[in-house]
Amino acid sequence: MDQPSATEREPEEPGDSEQSRGSGASRGSGGDAAASASVIDTRGLTKRYRGGQLAVDGLDLTVPVGSVFGFLGPNGSGKTTTIRMLMGLIEPTSGTARVLGRPMPRASRAVLPHVGALIEGPALYGFLSGRDNLLRYDAADPTADPRTRRARVETALDRVGLTAAAAKKARAYSLGMKQRLGLAAALLQPRKLLVLDEPTNGLDPQGMREIRSLVRELAADGTTVFLSSHLLDEIEQVCTHAAVMAQGRLITQGAVADLAAGARGLLVVTTPDTGEAARVLKEQGVADVVAAEDRVTGEPPERDLAEVNAALVAAGVRVRGFVLERASLEDAFVALTGEGFDVAG
Repeated sequence: MDQPSATEREPEEPGDSEQSRGSGASRGSGGDAAASASVIDTRGLTKRYRGGQLAVDGLDLTVPVGSVFGFLGPNGSGKTTTIRMLMGLIEPTSGTARVLGRPMPRASRAVLPHVGALIEGPALYGFLSGRDNLLRYDAADPTADPRTRRARVETALDRVGLTAAAAKKARAYSLGMKQRLGLAAALLQPRKLLVLDEPTNGLDPQGMREIRSLVRELAADGTTVFLSSHLLDEIEQVCTHAAVMAQGRLITQGAVADLAAGARGLLVVTTPDTGEAARVLKEQGVADVVAAEDRVTGEPPERDLAEVNAALVAAGVRVRGFVLERASLEDAFVALTGEGFDVAG
């Protein structure tokens, strides 16, 4: 069963030493220069299940310190399997993963107290209230100070907007409220890393906005946030960096603005003369020209767009609008994979 906090599930490991393989760092430094600049670093990370299913295939992932990192891909692309390996919940078939500069799952006991996680939805005690669920989870954390427990629980409830429903039994919570409570469990203590698997699942638009705002606040306070989602607009709105997964493989990763910049966007011409405009645009090297109502769109050519506009005017096309729409993350995904982003996949 999936846990609302990664600290609830940590495999025993035989004392990770400071001289672990590949790390010559002093305590807490996070390893070498590359590791110190990232909170998550994987190399060739692979998971193959019994029966031969390859869920994650040779993943090389780097999550910078202080980023809001979007882990993007259709459902079934390997995102949750990757997260479970990072948190030490399942063993990789091959490859390595380092979290906060330490090898996982070997260093789980040292790493997980600094990580808050909400993976595949929270596991709650339905017969307990929301508040009592948090009190119980906090009591199970050996690093939690019992003297400040109730105050921290109330603060976490307030941060996710559940104070008014804190006394209600968890079995009566909606899916969105359960998501909020799971997130509150991950926020009971300050964390260096917060791992969220589809955190806005089940939330209404207002709840989604509130969670996105909370993620931004946490990042501003210095917490690195690793956010898995199949919602392209969610990643674009809140994340500084992103990685795109498809069928278990990493397609690309980097700053969100750079990923979108990899696609050229869409040239949009507004005119009542759509037929003539389409003809001229094709002559000017515009690809995939589509005319509909008073708009003609297409993939812009490599040449200067001012020359394209001049050609339209010279041909007598009445140009009422000429704009290059910024490429979206979805445009980048299509450009990279040659296929649409199937959110139900």
